[in-house]
Amino acid sequence: MTPDLPDVTRARHGRPVHHWRRDVVELAALFTAVTVADAVANLIGHGPDGPALLLISALALTATAGFHVWWSRRHGHAPPVSDTDARPTAESRPAGPSEQPSAGEAAGVLWRMRTTVKDEPGSLAALCTALAGQRVDILSLQTHPLADGTVDEFLLRAPATVAAAEISRAVALAGGMDTWIERADAHDLVDVPTRVLGLASRTALDAAELPLALRQLLGRCTIRSLPGTPVGGGRGPRPVPVEGVLEDTVMRLPASDGGVLMVERPYLPFTPTEFARVRALVELDGRLGPRIPSGQDVLTLPEGADITVRRVDTGDLAAARAMHERCSPRTLGMRYHGPVSDADRYLNHLLSPRFGRTLAAQTASGRIVGLGHLLWDGDETEVALLVEDDWQQRGVGGELLGRLVALAVEAGCASVYAVTKASNTGMVSAMRGLGLPLDYQIEEGTLVITARLDSAPAAGRPTVDTARRRLGDHPAHRD
Repeated sequence: MTPDLPDVTRARHGRPVHHWRRDVVELAALFTAVTVADAVANLIGHGPDGPALLLISALALTATAGFHVWWSRRHGHAPPVSDTDARPTAESRPAGPSEQPSAGEAAGVLWRMRTTVKDEPGSLAALCTALAGQRVDILSLQTHPLADGTVDEFLLRAPATVAAAEISRAVALAGGMDTWIERADAHDLVDVPTRVLGLASRTALDAAELPLALRQLLGRCTIRSLPGTPVGGGRGPRPVPVEGVLEDTVMRLPASDGGVLMVERPYLPFTPTEFARVRALVELDGRLGPRIPSGQDVLTLPEGADITVRRVDTGDLAAARAMHERCSPRTLGMRYHGPVSDADRYLNHLLSPRFGRTLAAQTASGRIVGLGHLLWDGDETEVALLVEDDWQQRGVGGELLGRLVALAVEAGCASVYAVTKASNTGMVSAMRGLGLPLDYQIEEGTLVITARLDSAPAAGRPTVDTARRRLGDHPAHRD
């Protein structure tokens, strides 16, 4: 038990606690004082100078009481404060080194930082001390052991007045090398094991999620799936060992379809820890095999006909080829920008979840009359449409495009673009129907339309020259 403290030091709800014994003692002292005063008054009052002595005694008692009150306030406890009395606030204190930051500064700015230090005792302590000197709070820390050092990855919260260059300079003075820093957001507050488990769950449900999961795991990077047999024939990419290859800023891993998955991040080398995480996700994807989430939407077109929109993959290859056979050469030429006879060669690649997501519009009888593709093109995202001749100008393309853009927003894409011919008024009209800010680039009949999905300008949009070069390499990727 806690020993009893003196009554004057105990408090409850901010008020001193008085014991009943103390009240009894005070009452006894009061009655004693009255008795003594009455005896003295009777003794003195009957003398010749009695009234004068009583007056002098009263003045002396009053002065003594006043002195006692002054002394107790100066050297004793402060008088109790009532519930309605105002208490001094923290802002009334003089400003000094311990002054509380403002609301904006207290919220701070989130940063992701990575630096390399020597693998020796005290190196991490020196970094932490340098960050503390800048009033930077360390929210999380990961270590990536290397052969000749250690890569430390931090999630930091810094005052808004501290710039990234100041943090980098302080880290360099503390022994950090090859320091890289960029802005972070609230999603980075999730710890790495939880994030990896969430990405694995998404990948397990949908094969098309693998490139997105790798981007979220590694940050800004370029992911390319190179098929074992390229579209249009020719030799495939150089095979890689089962365990994969890590080459500084490039990873190469074998894909389940016999191709190669290449991940590149030129601005920041990969660590063995990151390579192991990526390999685990790729192995999970390969073991689960082809898969797409179930579900479909039944839509009523303006003219009254009903169509169903659903996800498709390589299992719908025969139905997609049958739609090709019903399309006119002009429609196929608008879509693939190449020989019409080669159009069927591209379908197996386009329908593979490895390269993106494909939506199909089909009739009640199950016949596919429209295909919409959302393609992961490195660090960019492309949309492409093909609608059967008899179903054009009936709103099918707009329905497919709207859902593709919604999938792109869900995937966190900043923009989507379409490459088509300037004469393809149907694709231009569908893009305008999105109601999004659009950028147009046209050269020699090739039109690139970019739709921005947020208010910030999208970095690295494809130029017309780049798009035309890609059209020559992979005509199946363009609409």
